[in-house]
Amino acid sequence: MTITRDTLLAAIDRIAAAMERDFDMLNAADGALGDGDLGVTMTRGMRAILAMKDDLPDDVGMALFQCAQAFTKSSGSSYGTLMATGLMSAAKTLRGQEAIDHAAVPDLIAGARDKMKERGKAELGGKTVLDSLDYVAKATEGADDMSTAAADAVDKALDDFRDKPATVGRARIFGEKSVGMDDPGMLAMQRVVKAAVDR
Repeated sequence: MTITRDTLLAAIDRIAAAMERDFDMLNAADGALGDGDLGVTMTRGMRAILAMKDDLPDDVGMALFQCAQAFTKSSGSSYGTLMATGLMSAAKTLRGQEAIDHAAVPDLIAGARDKMKERGKAELGGKTVLDSLDYVAKATEGADDMSTAAADAVDKALDDFRDKPATVGRARIFGEKSVGMDDPGMLAMQRVVKAAVDR
């Protein structure tokens, strides 16, 4: 199995549809622990990518680079910046390639996680999107069915962190109140990953 421009376009359609569907849910989750605009950030970002997707090149790295730029222009939020940082990390690794083997995916996700960690000056274990990406990177390593492994990993990350306090980002100011609540960024990543792998 390989990832090409066509694979990317199909994933963009599914992710954009998922963000429209989950707009209110993401805003509500973010309203409990943040600014309440995560649904806005994600739909705006995906609409911007959707608007230019037909012009994306066959070079998957360059295509992801253009997606990252579109997402950045659509949103000034910290989550939007992190998403663009992750896309940019994968874009740099894949520049010049028109077909990517599925086996490269775990390393791409780990690379995105590390760049986002650096950009957000955050650590793993803080109950953030970084933890979701960490789970996906580890679960897909050597997996026979990478799509199912990725979808299961984002669910498991949410389950494992739900009863922990947030210690990073805006949610940390809620301290113990965040126990028992899902991190909005982790929720958004769950929806993105499941849409991307069509699960």
